[in-house]
Amino acid sequence: MKTLAELTQLRDEALKRVDLRKDRKGTRIVVGMATCGIAAGARPILAALMDEVQKRGLKEVEITQTGCIGVCRLEPLIEVYKEGEDKVTYVELTEEKARRIIAEHIVNGNIVKEFTIGATE
Repeated sequence: MKTLAELTQLRDEALKRVDLRKDRKGTRIVVGMATCGIAAGARPILAALMDEVQKRGLKEVEITQTGCIGVCRLEPLIEVYKEGEDKVTYVELTEEKARRIIAEHIVNGNIVKEFTIGATE
């Protein structure tokens, strides 16, 4: 970097990559990985999601981790952000449920309502 303009451009590009709240193309799955989530089994959920996305070759799906989402009693949980749709929160997950969410919601576009926070609450 030799100019302030180059530094500004680098900063703007980095901010775009880390700003997860803005609408993005494709799908983003956020796994709650705070102490509560990990204790409830979030690591195998994360691994199952990553494995299923890789097996299916889903290039437009991004899986990220976050801290506490705020509903510790319903862990492990994930939030799914699909372009042009409302956020969906899935709770009390197992590896099998996570794989089903990839197949039904991410691939086929059908929310698995019985796994959502609305069905639980």
